[in-house]
Amino acid sequence: MADPRVANLARTLVHYCTEVKPGEQVGIISTTKAAPLVEEIYKQVLGAGGHPHVHLQQEELAYHLFTLGNDEQVQEVPLFQDKVMREYPVLISIRAATNTRALTGVDPARQALRSKAMGPMLKEYRRRSAEGELRWVITLFPTHSHAQDAEMGLTEFEDYVYGTTYSNAEDPVKEWNRIHDMQQRIVDHLAGKKHVVVKGPNADLKLSIEGRKFINSDGKRNMPSGEVFTSPVDDSADGWIRFTYPAIREGREVDGIELHFEQGMVVKATAEKNQDYLLQMLDIDEGARRLGEFAIGTNKMINRFIKNILFDEKIGGTIHLALGASFAEAGGVNQSAIHWDMICDMRDGGTIHVDDELIYDSGEFKV
Repeated sequence: MADPRVANLARTLVHYCTEVKPGEQVGIISTTKAAPLVEEIYKQVLGAGGHPHVHLQQEELAYHLFTLGNDEQVQEVPLFQDKVMREYPVLISIRAATNTRALTGVDPARQALRSKAMGPMLKEYRRRSAEGELRWVITLFPTHSHAQDAEMGLTEFEDYVYGTTYSNAEDPVKEWNRIHDMQQRIVDHLAGKKHVVVKGPNADLKLSIEGRKFINSDGKRNMPSGEVFTSPVDDSADGWIRFTYPAIREGREVDGIELHFEQGMVVKATAEKNQDYLLQMLDIDEGARRLGEFAIGTNKMINRFIKNILFDEKIGGTIHLALGASFAEAGGVNQSAIHWDMICDMRDGGTIHVDDELIYDSGEFKV
């Protein structure tokens, strides 16, 4: 029997997140493991009058590309993905891994080579997104691999995913509108502010947000969501921060990261695990050593670390910073081939002052 929560999630993705309109080309990208959700999305897009185009990847092929392919092959941009990001008005991406650590043994230099090659495509993707030419959303379909990372059984993990996306609710859109309204009050309070100071057991960091805009992440682009974010002034970061959760990228888990900033640049970076990979990513391009994002997670439904950034960065009581590409819609100008989110728990005495006003203490907003 089909899980009705899958159909609910598909409806949310098509009608709330991306608002598919008649005649629009819709790219749907995932893996073969997400077939049940892809089928429901396909039907919903047809019902909305759109034209669905599906690309299902086989994860194992990426490993073969990195280990068997020459440099030219590794740097080849996928044609379907390139066309969707440059031309389509709608993109729905579904993460559904069979093995989230499949690329752990790949040479980081090979991954860096590919990341750099994807840079121009991703730059155009971000531009179109910022200018309203592309509506996109990323979500996750529960698999055994993701459940294992979360240290849950598949059934428990399905409940977690469909609970945090409100796919088990009678009216998921009503719930996301409620979250939007709650976060909008925070965004409005932060409008026009200039200086941010983050302090606590794991941070002593100053940032400028002068001329920048906080964005209300209400499930339109990430499903689930629950954060407010901006892009700091490029040369403003000064101080240090220690990230309390592993940062996971391309199948690698980098643990115990500590970054030191001067005039916006990472001048010292250490990690307890996979430090070589961290340093390799920082050297992809100049923009990789600058901050592209400062964000505060607000979603109290997301209450545990599951080793999946789509969920983990939204944990209520945490902040996250991203190295690399910034958000033009927030006023950001930093460019990079990477955008790497890293999370710091603030519930143990962390504070945020904005223009000398205490707005956040130990994981709770004070405004």
